[in-house]
Amino acid sequence: MSTIKIFTDSTSDLPRSLIDQYQIGIVPLYVIFGKEELKDGVDITTADLYRKVEEFKNLPKTAAPSPSDFMSAFAPVISEGDKILYISLSSELSATYQNALIAAAEFPEGAVSVFDSLNLSSAIGLLVMKAVQAVQEGKHIHDILNMLEQTRPEVETEFVIDTLEYLHKGGRCSGMQNLVASLLKIRPVIKVIDGKMTPAYKVRGKKEKALEQLLLRAVEQKEQMDNDLIFVVHSFAEEEAKFLQQALKEQTGAREVLLSTAGCVISSHCGPQTIGLMYTKKIRA
Repeated sequence: MSTIKIFTDSTSDLPRSLIDQYQIGIVPLYVIFGKEELKDGVDITTADLYRKVEEFKNLPKTAAPSPSDFMSAFAPVISEGDKILYISLSSELSATYQNALIAAAEFPEGAVSVFDSLNLSSAIGLLVMKAVQAVQEGKHIHDILNMLEQTRPEVETEFVIDTLEYLHKGGRCSGMQNLVASLLKIRPVIKVIDGKMTPAYKVRGKKEKALEQLLLRAVEQKEQMDNDLIFVVHSFAEEEAKFLQQALKEQTGAREVLLSTAGCVISSHCGPQTIGLMYTKKIRA
């Protein structure tokens, strides 16, 4: 009897403990410094990334896995007679989803299902863990895909960027915006809406104020939360992430609040000291 193996990509920022426990397949994206192509989380760590940015004074480019990368990852599973459900980085942010579809078409019909998370980082991980649970319950692939379709619009992703330096280096804000934000200690808060990163609001002052605002907005939603799992994701901000983790445990009643660390692709866009919260709301009737 065939089973369903869950795959995702390196931008899901899942803790290694979950990847190992549930044997989740990970297809890495690429981080490119000059002519050097490095697989996210395989050839380069986030610490390596930040050292290289300091050395080269420029951000790397990032690239999606190729269709052949996906085929190489999927083929051993399909050859065993099992099926694959791959949950991708948002199609609005990367060619990853499209390349996975190209690869899936090379296998027998129904062997590989590809689902667009329309999200990033550990918000993808939330959908992955929902799928893992459904597989363990013996759900059919069509039922799992239907569940993901219903859950996807209920995923909430919000994160605080500590500095605009990486957005500036990446061409996503001007030098003047970077300077003013630095002088006034303005920290932008980003949400993911319809698969795209969207500025939500700004917090001026100490970082603690921004974290308190992030926490407050989440706690205000606790009655609407699916209290199964919350992720706190960070890039070199472990102390603050642990503070949020404990506060969320105490104030939301969530079954689990897990810490995850942002990989190289996410960190290259947001920079160090970024912290995010990801959770799902209850599916609407």
